[in-house]
Order: sequence, then structure tokens, then C-alpha cells
Amino acid sequence: MEKAKTGGRNTMLGRRGFLGVMAGGLLPISARADTPAIVATTGMIADAARALCGLPVSALIGPGMDPHGHRPTRNDIVTLSRADLVFWHGLNLEAQFARLMPDLAQTRPVLAVAETLPAELLLSDPAYPDRPDPHVWFDPALWAQATEGMEPLLAAFAPDVAARGAAYRAQIAEIATYARQALDTIPAEARLLVTAHDAFAYFGRAFGLEVEGVQGISTESEAGLARISELVDLLVARRVPAVFVESSVSDRALRALIEGAAARGQQVRIGGELFSDAMGPDGSYEGTWVGMMDHNVTTITRALGGTAPERGAQGRLAADG
Repeated sequence: MEKAKTGGRNTMLGRRGFLGVMAGGLLPISARADTPAIVATTGMIADAARALCGLPVSALIGPGMDPHGHRPTRNDIVTLSRADLVFWHGLNLEAQFARLMPDLAQTRPVLAVAETLPAELLLSDPAYPDRPDPHVWFDPALWAQATEGMEPLLAAFAPDVAARGAAYRAQIAEIATYARQALDTIPAEARLLVTAHDAFAYFGRAFGLEVEGVQGISTESEAGLARISELVDLLVARRVPAVFVESSVSDRALRALIEGAAARGQQVRIGGELFSDAMGPDGSYEGTWVGMMDHNVTTITRALGGTAPERGAQGRLAADG
């Protein structure tokens, strides 16, 4: 099932169009309402910002949308141009925003959240060793550290950011403990996580799982026949029971894996849908970072033969989660 990658039918704008909107007579920041306009590119960052400041935060790239391929729409540009504070991920995740953010930063605070992390803690993209893997939110320790980098800018709009930050990081630590306990129950021979694209390397490093993606780190890459054949061999040799689709990525390549394994006598099923570059529906438990992690950990554990409660760490997962 193909997933939406741009999330809208609005005309896409480049840097020239962005500058035109910025100069188009919009209200200056100081002339707007008291409630600040805080904008984030991804849902994960928006969720963290809301938790840290207790204020509304808009996310440009919502559920089911792919930040790797998302091009800024006219609505995105207007929202950014009216913002008092902008958070984006950086590390080449939202590559189509990279030329716009320096211009935006001339008129308001703009922070690339993941780029506040020390370089030595980052993994590299196997296809481009000089580029870091951007999917840092799947390592709870890294995500907690990244949220600390957001606090100084948010403190200008909310007086209790430090206390809220401590509480949010306690939630991160709690779900990390659950993840370690649940994932440790997966049998040794099944500790192989195969997903649509290579988004879970930090997750694997944090929790001791081997991780393979059909596509590369960016969903813009293509999976060749050689890659499919290599993964089929691995699934058959390890007798891995399940592979996983992602909410923001097509499942076509995963279906090819399943068919290839079946032809070799190994039954492999879809173990469930994981949230990778986007979270669950707005307003849902899975639409928060904690809920997304709970869903992914619980789904992976149960599908690969481990033990985890059906409704997750807090009994809040959707019935089919």
C-alpha cells in the first residue's frame, strides 16, 4: 500500500518562492497574539516541544508522511513564515527544507534538534559514510539528550520548561526500561529486525538487535534484486518468523521478501506495522513519542517470539496494536 509522501496537493515552493512569501506582507511576529506560534517539521519533535512547554506546537509532516521525500508546500511556507520559533530535525532527514532554514533563521529562532547531539554519538549512513544516520529518536538516551537542546529556546515562552523537561525525560527512561525488558525475551536466533527501510539502526544499537532494511536510510533509495535475494537468504538461514512494514513507506519490497522466502520453504509473515519516520494518528497514544515506542517495542517483541503484553507497557495501545 503506497503511503502519501508529501501530504498535500498544494504547489511546492523552492527557495525563491519561500523568499517571496516571506516578503509578502505577513504580520510581523510582534503584532500577533500572545500565544506563540511554535512550528516543528516532524511529529516527534512537535510532541517533545509540547511536552516541554505545554503550548500548542504545529507539525508540518504528519502521520503517514515521509520526511525524506517531503517538499515544502505553500501552506508549509506560510506556516513557517508566521512562526515565532521553528524546530526541524536536520542531519539530512528533511532534505528539501535544508536551503530554506538559513533564510528563516535570519528573522526568528530556528534549531536543528538532532544536530545538537555530539557527532561521536551518531551512526553513519552505510551508503554515504560522511553523512550521519538521522533516525536518532529511536535511541531513548539520544532522544532525551536532544530534547535538552530544545529547552533554552522554549524557555522564552514558558517558565516551567526545566520541570517539564525532567518529567518528559522520566517518561523516556520508563519506556526505555520496558523496551529492554521486553526485547530481551526474544529468542537469540530471532533477534533480527527486517523493515522496509533502514530506520532502526539506533534502535538496534540501543537494544541489542540486528537490523536490516530493504531500502537504505533514505526512502528515496531503491531496493535492487540483489538486496532482496540477500535478505531472503538471511531470513531462511535464521528462520526468522516475521518482517515489518512501516506506516510511512510502501510495503512492496517486504511482500517480495515474503514471496522469496516462501519459494524457499520458509514461512515469513508481516509481523505488524511499525512507526518509523512518522508517528501514529494525531490525538492518539501512538501519536506521541512514548506511544510510538511502546507500539513498536510491543509489536516487534510479540512477532519475533518474545513476551510482551498485548496492549503494551501502559495498557494503552490500540486493540490491534
